[in-house]
Amino acid sequence: MRTVFRQVLLLASGLLLSFHLMATEAGWRQLSLPVAAPDAAPVVVALYYPTQAAARAIPMGPFTVRVAIQAPPEERFKGLIVLSHGVGGTELGHTSLAEALARDGYLVAALRHPGDNWQDGALLHQGAAAYFTQRPQQISHVIDVLLKDPMWKDRIAVDAQGPRIGALGHSAGGYTVLALAGGQADLSRIASHCASERAADPIFCGVGRNAGAPTSTVAAPASPLLPSLRDPRVRAVVAMAPAGVPFTAASLSDIRVPTRIYEAQLDRFLVPRFHAEWVAQNMPGAELQRIPDAWHFAFMDTPSSAIPTDDGDVRADPQGFDRKALLARLGSEIPAFFDKVFAASPSTK
Repeated sequence: MRTVFRQVLLLASGLLLSFHLMATEAGWRQLSLPVAAPDAAPVVVALYYPTQAAARAIPMGPFTVRVAIQAPPEERFKGLIVLSHGVGGTELGHTSLAEALARDGYLVAALRHPGDNWQDGALLHQGAAAYFTQRPQQISHVIDVLLKDPMWKDRIAVDAQGPRIGALGHSAGGYTVLALAGGQADLSRIASHCASERAADPIFCGVGRNAGAPTSTVAAPASPLLPSLRDPRVRAVVAMAPAGVPFTAASLSDIRVPTRIYEAQLDRFLVPRFHAEWVAQNMPGAELQRIPDAWHFAFMDTPSSAIPTDDGDVRADPQGFDRKALLARLGSEIPAFFDKVFAASPSTK
């Protein structure tokens, strides 16, 4: 009996040692990706990826990342996850979720949307057609570049359907990733919604106006229905408090990409019944999860200094709400969601 017990202990020790050796941290690098337009600024991308190097807490502006800067990446990744921030945001605003995905084995590309970030709001000034078109195109461009980059392309897992690619987005980033899944925007929906529901959804209906966008001088598109921006390489989507009003119900009903939608129950920035809930109601296959007592920015890391918005400080939460606990939960749930989707098709490398 003692011999058997000793063998069990040795086996358990070996398993623990194996787990320890396989445990990873999040590496981090910043890339500047060129774009086709000659005068356009490069796309800034923060890459998070699994590494064996030790991570440490590093303040970057109002956010703190816990990563290993420039660390060597693992030889293989479970897949590529592109991460899209909200209006006027930053590639670092969801760092805890990006780090969790990296520790789980994914390469995460968190871009700073050109023309729609904390430094530059020019895209809003170009009007709704440009805004809702260029954001998804920027994500597709990042995918294009990474799938050609010799440093990264061969590390991303591939199966019979191609490279394993998912998308994660918050707010306007939620719109962006749903557009990549096949949601199609009709600008007339925004106009009719705000004509009738401005008082009930005031922040969404006032974003362009509050940003000083000269909407009266921007030429209207020939058709309010924008072209489909679906990227068939994106095979799984998580949308957190997404902007949903622009989408047509027909396009949402046609989406077959596995999708999870998180709703902030007390969201005042994008009122759920017009946005997250409306999207879920029109997507038969979508999974909706409501976060009780949460405001819009609950899905972002808490910055160290005030970041004012049309809905107050990004740092603010309703009394008693535990944002840290929510982010820890999402840091487990979201990697598990992508794992489950991609596990359905065995990897070929």
